[in-house]
Amino acid sequence: MSETVLVTGGAGFIGRSVCRELLSRGHRVRVLDGLVGQVHGDVERPADLPSDVELIRADVRNGDAVTKALKGVDSVVHLAAEVGVGQSMYAVERYTSVNDVGTAVLTEKLIDDPVRRIVTASSMSIYGEGLYRDADGEFLQDAERQPRTSETQSWDPLDRKGRPLTPVATPEWKQPNLASIYALGKYVQERTTLIMAGAYGMEGVCLRLFNVYGPGQALSNPYTGLLAIFSSRLLNGQRPVIFEDGEQRRDFVYVGDVARAFADALELPQAAGGVFNIGSGDDRSVRQVAESIARAMNRNDLEPEIVGKSRIGDIRHCFCDTSLAADRLGFRAQRDFEDGLAELAEWVASQEAVDRVDQAKAELEQRGLVA
Repeated sequence: MSETVLVTGGAGFIGRSVCRELLSRGHRVRVLDGLVGQVHGDVERPADLPSDVELIRADVRNGDAVTKALKGVDSVVHLAAEVGVGQSMYAVERYTSVNDVGTAVLTEKLIDDPVRRIVTASSMSIYGEGLYRDADGEFLQDAERQPRTSETQSWDPLDRKGRPLTPVATPEWKQPNLASIYALGKYVQERTTLIMAGAYGMEGVCLRLFNVYGPGQALSNPYTGLLAIFSSRLLNGQRPVIFEDGEQRRDFVYVGDVARAFADALELPQAAGGVFNIGSGDDRSVRQVAESIARAMNRNDLEPEIVGKSRIGDIRHCFCDTSLAADRLGFRAQRDFEDGLAELAEWVASQEAVDRVDQAKAELEQRGLVA
């Protein structure tokens, strides 16, 4: 079934990959993207946005532009968002406006011009801390860390009796624990999509993305994904900066796998109304990831700088239970992590990046968001 698909935020890192996947399946693709400088720099059109894609350069909050973009469209992939946990904690109005109001504008315009299905990018950040198991073998959904008052205090959350907790893969049924403005906004995007789609005869699907990586990331944006930030530092001869002790665990999933998940979520009948985790199903420590990308870039001499401080809004452990996406969508990540890193490293070697990590860290410290 060939459709005309609008991809909001389609000129971004994930969006361009989604566009390529949709085109490969015979769909026609239109993109609505504001091309903000922090992400894209000063460009009129990203070089690797396929030429077959129609680009409308406009803000998703611009109702007239959204109305124009929706004309003749059969379905929507909604990726437009400000991205970054740390920055969201001081650029509150901007993140709330783009993420919450932008989704409101889009879904309101869909009332008069409905589509078959809208697939929205949500985020693992909505979980806050991931799922844990306590010493009695019981699941704990609301684990929280206490502020560290000494160097000997554990970075990890403890149960109410002060006993260690064991992190386990986080499933979709785990209750949200919104620890940042970014997480709050992604949850609003998710719920707005499902509420409005159900009310107006459309189908809604939301994909909770874990840590997406691959060629095409915004290397000069210090608030983007971990691997892009680490790659930018290494490219500029600087050590990767890691908060806490580096043992926090995450799930990293290749962008091509994520693009395939979006296309499947758009097409498969059984996806309608669902909320799905999209990750690799493998977890790694942040320190391991920093060391792995350094090896891939032949910069073993640049060992990670362990800050020993935490950022407000950060969580300790959260990695992906992929079973629901496997059962309902047939989705399994295919790209091996080391192979994906090699491809990322090869692409990074051909790029230039402005390293703004120290500047971003200083901004957070100035606002009391690093402790």
